[in-house]
Amino acid sequence: MSIVANKKAFHDYFIEEKVEAGMALEGWEVKAIRAGRASIKEAYVLVRNGEVFIFGMHITPLMAASTHVRPDPTRTRKLLLHARQISKLIGQVERAGFTLVPLDLHFQRGRIKVEIGLAKGKKQYDKRDSEKERDWVREKARLMRVKA
Repeated sequence: MSIVANKKAFHDYFIEEKVEAGMALEGWEVKAIRAGRASIKEAYVLVRNGEVFIFGMHITPLMAASTHVRPDPTRTRKLLLHARQISKLIGQVERAGFTLVPLDLHFQRGRIKVEIGLAKGKKQYDKRDSEKERDWVREKARLMRVKA
């Protein structure tokens, strides 16, 4: 069940591979995410010292859930991955010139997971090509519907 999706990432990047990761969250963050008060539009993922972190993810605190703590909406959150997955991501980011972008925030068996994508940036002409392709598929479907 998806909470938040980053549709802009598919427009700006070629997504080569997707990896699902857990997140280290505080209690008020979980309550706010369950209420749908999260945004990953400006978020990005970095690897530092063999650990993976998400930066720029904004979680608006609930007033009732965060009375006793001082919430920081854009704090850096650690992503939980297996060591094998982290080493694979490090290799591809450093050698092949890929970047890591958050694609989706969702629930899985009651836990909050983030899907990160191994992505390569699109040039402006690539964006135009993908837009033309999408328009052509839509037009083709419309033509087939009219003929039937």
